[in-house]
Amino acid sequence: MSDFYCDEALSGKTPIKVVEETDTVLAFEHTRPSYPVHIVVVPKKHTPSLVNLGDSGEDLLMDVLRVVRQVAAQVREEHGAACIVTNEGDYQESKHMHWHVLFQGELPEGRV
Repeated sequence: MSDFYCDEALSGKTPIKVVEETDTVLAFEHTRPSYPVHIVVVPKKHTPSLVNLGDSGEDLLMDVLRVVRQVAAQVREEHGAACIVTNEGDYQESKHMHWHVLFQGELPEGRV
């Protein structure tokens, strides 16, 4: 089972640039970004997914969502928009719950 976040990012094997951190949650710039702004938010404790919280429980999920909201607000303030994505099942490449906070680039003319 692939878990980039536990195996690489949280262990320190792969260097990361921290955006926000609490006792239970880490937000950092994606190591291979697909967008001009691409931040990943993960619980520090292994948690399989949004649907399968494992033994983490909903309190940890709320901690993660607080950080997702804070990071999304910062991205929106700076760029005018933010997209928030999480994946499940076969769409979830790393089997550790993670949320992407993105700014996808220039907004089309006339869009707010």
